Amino acid sequence: MSVTTAAPAAFHLMAKPTGAVCNLDCHYCFFLKKEALYPGSAFRMSDEVMERHIRETIEAHQGVPEVTIAWQGGEPTLMGLDFYRRAMEAERRYQRPGTTIQNTIQTNGALLDDEWCTFLRANKFLVGISVDGPREMHDAYRRDKGGGPTFDKAIRAVRLLQAQQVEYNILCTVNAVNSRHPLEVYRFYRDELGARYIQLIPVVERVNETGYQEGDSVTERSVRPEQYGRFLIEIFDEWVRRDVGRMFVQVFDGVLASWIRGYSSLCIFRPTCGDGVALEHNGDLYSCDHFVEPKHLLGNIRETPLLDLVTSEKQRKFGQDKQDTLPRYCRECEFLFTCHGECPKNRFLRTPDGEPGLNYLCAGLKAFFQHVDRPMKIMAGLMRRGLPASDVMQVLAAEAARFAAAAARAGRNDPCPCGARDEEGKPIKVKKCHGN
Repeated sequence: MSVTTAAPAAFHLMAKPTGAVCNLDCHYCFFLKKEALYPGSAFRMSDEVMERHIRETIEAHQGVPEVTIAWQGGEPTLMGLDFYRRAMEAERRYQRPGTTIQNTIQTNGALLDDEWCTFLRANKFLVGISVDGPREMHDAYRRDKGGGPTFDKAIRAVRLLQAQQVEYNILCTVNAVNSRHPLEVYRFYRDELGARYIQLIPVVERVNETGYQEGDSVTERSVRPEQYGRFLIEIFDEWVRRDVGRMFVQVFDGVLASWIRGYSSLCIFRPTCGDGVALEHNGDLYSCDHFVEPKHLLGNIRETPLLDLVTSEKQRKFGQDKQDTLPRYCRECEFLFTCHGECPKNRFLRTPDGEPGLNYLCAGLKAFFQHVDRPMKIMAGLMRRGLPASDVMQVLAAEAARFAAAAARAGRNDPCPCGARDEEGKPIKVKKCHGN
């Protein structure tokens, strides 16, 4: 008899039907090396595992109106359309009355064609498509198996999705190259691609040849902490002044949630984790997509019910460790409520007083949180009053107009209306600040 703790209200399972196998060879991809975990495998999910995953995921979400079935990789489209047609048949068999099933798939887009897009639209898939920015930035690290560029294939996929009106979002990995050009990246998505939903995922790469995490150094492809902060800040400043309610940037929405209700909608910024598990092609279940390692193997769904694995003591401890191992430096930070140490996979530095567990991205994240504090408070206040967050654009525009008028009236030797002060706390004169 299995013993479980209380089931979570919902959990997110990321299924990898092809495991780590991919038709591209992106230089920063941490998951490609996971092939080493399954030597000799064909890396194809059987219908038995697929059906068990779908049935038990639906059953585990009793009382939840929408169940998400997420497909990722590697490259999940390598399974072919027939696999997903059979998956849709399985979903219809196990779907409960009153429950909606939302399918998502993350892809590089190389194999998408009209037939794929027709299927995706008919089954209301939400498609994540990987694009790292304009051509030279995208092709810097996103290469095919022969080392060739992939930009044209990715953009072709976006245009096919748009033509067939398939719901999609852009996934951008923020790396050492594109992080230097935040506005060029953002405006490319907005103005040239016509995208409305964007995910910004920082590349923090510190893996050895077998794919297991080690050490406190990162590769040259990784984004630097301060650069990541500047990247977010510059995009945020453009977004908050002209695109709120029109462009949806996942990290901004997730951070805003913490200003509104005290905790983020993103797992990386929550106090604990453990509600997002990863299913390998053979039925092995791991604690998290970023911890597909032997020590984080929970079991196999062919041998143990999925819900028992998700609610196991091992998984509960994995999730709680995020909070329990947080260093004092973080616990005393003014932005603890919106950060909570970010993702454990990035917590490999030492704090200024030598305690382990500081997040590699801390400096950049703290700069970002400080910068957005006031506009986040404005948006949170608007929403609490039943007004749209987009009204922040009018608020900021009015403030800018008042500031411009005040600056125009001020003499060159008067204190700058922006309120800036020097290192000694003295007001900075207009001529050395905004009048310069």
